[in-house]
Amino acid sequence: MIKNKKRIERRKSRVRNKIAKVASEYNRLSITKSRAHISCQIFSVKKDGKTYTLASASSMENSLRKKSASNCNKDMATKVGGLIADRASNAGITKVVFDRGQHKYHGIVKAFCDAARSKLNF
Repeated sequence: MIKNKKRIERRKSRVRNKIAKVASEYNRLSITKSRAHISCQIFSVKKDGKTYTLASASSMENSLRKKSASNCNKDMATKVGGLIADRASNAGITKVVFDRGQHKYHGIVKAFCDAARSKLNF
């Protein structure tokens, strides 16, 4: 169990370091996924080192929770991706860098990204 946690932490830090090297001036779209829910946030890292949340969306919100029986499937990921795209465009955010964290880019994560690309440029 400890080896798995270390492996997950290494994968997360590897992805974050690549993002920091390539696109430090862009906002970061981060996804968090559990067995039951999906959530995402758009972060902005300022020069003083502080991180600010600019927009967020989750499957735990009342507006999305009533529409679907399950909260962690491709359908819900598409809804959350569309919701974060709308909120980001309302906040004036058009270009972000996607931070997949420990998750592989397929299935639910891919469905989320496809929906978020409707109004965001990755």
